[in-house]
Parts: sequence; C-alpha cells; structure tokens
Amino acid sequence: MKFKHIYLLLAILGLIYTWYFNIQFYLTESDTSITNFIALTKTTLPAQSIIADITVVLITFLVWMVYESLKLKIRFWWIAIPLTFLVAIAFSFPLFLYMRANRLEKIKLESLDLI
Repeated sequence: MKFKHIYLLLAILGLIYTWYFNIQFYLTESDTSITNFIALTKTTLPAQSIIADITVVLITFLVWMVYESLKLKIRFWWIAIPLTFLVAIAFSFPLFLYMRANRLEKIKLESLDLI
C-alpha cells in the first residue's frame, strides 16, 4: 500500500467519524437548524476553544490548498472547498492530501520520461 492511500483512509475516517455525530444531532434534537447547530458549539468554553482552533486550521488549510493547487496544477482541487463546509475539514483535508500525492506522483513519472 502506498502512503497516499493512508490519506484516503483518513478521509473516509473523517467522513464517518464526523457524520456519525451529525446524524446523532439530527436524530436527537428537536431544532435541527444550522443556527441551533452552531449555537450549541458555543455552549462551553472548551467548545469555543476547539472552534477557535479549528477555524485557524481551516483558514490555514484553505490558503495553503489554493497556493499548492495552483503551483502544482492539481486538477479539480476546488472540490475540496465545498466539501470542507458540506462534510468536514476532517474529510476534505486528507482528501486534498491524497489528490496532492497523486499529482506529485504524476509529476515525478513525467520527469522520469523526459530523461
């Protein structure tokens, strides 16, 4: 198994792990609006700390992802942006790392063909 497949496995884990709790929210809450979902993340100081942490990580990821995608000419990189907000950064970040690893592998193979 190639190392890039670990990224793919982590993306799947990020999808399942985050959405398990999202589904629990929708099954147990009477108000399942996005407003209530966000409001509930602000109920404790530890939750606010985690949100602050994830927000900085998210912004850093998006800035780096755009830069890296344009530099490496990664195809379909932009799909990670809506997936970040529709699914979770725990899914989109390792998925992007998988896409990046594929591109780097292709660049390496292309450079070997030129020699």
